Amino acid sequence: MVKSTLQLRGAQHFRQRLVLSTLSGTAVRIEDIRADDTSPGLRNYEVSFLRLMEKVSDGCVVEINETGTKLRYKPGVLVGGKQLGHDCGLTRSIGYFLEALIVLGLFGKKPLSIMLKGITNDNKDPCVDTFRTTTLPMLKHFGIPLEDLELKIVSRGAPPNGGGEVRLKVPIVQNSLTAVTWVDEGMVKRIRGVAYSTRVSPQMSNRMVDACRGILNRLLPDVYIFTDHYSGQLSGSAWNPKGQTCWSVHPL
Repeated sequence: MVKSTLQLRGAQHFRQRLVLSTLSGTAVRIEDIRADDTSPGLRNYEVSFLRLMEKVSDGCVVEINETGTKLRYKPGVLVGGKQLGHDCGLTRSIGYFLEALIVLGLFGKKPLSIMLKGITNDNKDPCVDTFRTTTLPMLKHFGIPLEDLELKIVSRGAPPNGGGEVRLKVPIVQNSLTAVTWVDEGMVKRIRGVAYSTRVSPQMSNRMVDACRGILNRLLPDVYIFTDHYSGQLSGSAWNPKGQTCWSVHPL
């Protein structure tokens, strides 16, 4: 049952507002969305996020005025579902949409399985490697079984042409989430990482690994970085993208 409409202003915390609106069943009206900007109104990636909300829920209503500076969002029922798909566009990476999808998928009527297309790695949003290796394992402390969580990188995509694809699977919460107290992260126990490359020689990944280990091994000896090379259709639409993601492991 949708409650009374909540009045909000501005474009800040756009995703968080819609996620909380959906989970609480509260309709929201957002005004003055970049009203004083040279390019007022919603951005393309924000409209794409609204379309994604429509796909994972049933009965939601989205109303946008002509200038895009006013939005009325009436949440529906989160249904989840399988064989869903969404094109995230080229202005923001897939990580922008994953942050909200992981939360919404936990509270759906059915487990969520969706294919996302777009940019997998850029310098604006968390990359898909960060989600797969850090965010998903963190959910187990809230009582979410890891065997039902999956984020599979089908192909890599980098700016400006994208072309990447990932498959996300999220189970539903059976009872309730487990409360967690996370205050002291402790010392760094080990460092892991992944060096990816597409449409270039696999030796490029090995060179990045050697250079990174030369710096990190001064801090601690337990450093291991995987290599992930893509070629052909799995390398996306960008030319010669390559990069590296590292994360630290702390004892809990």
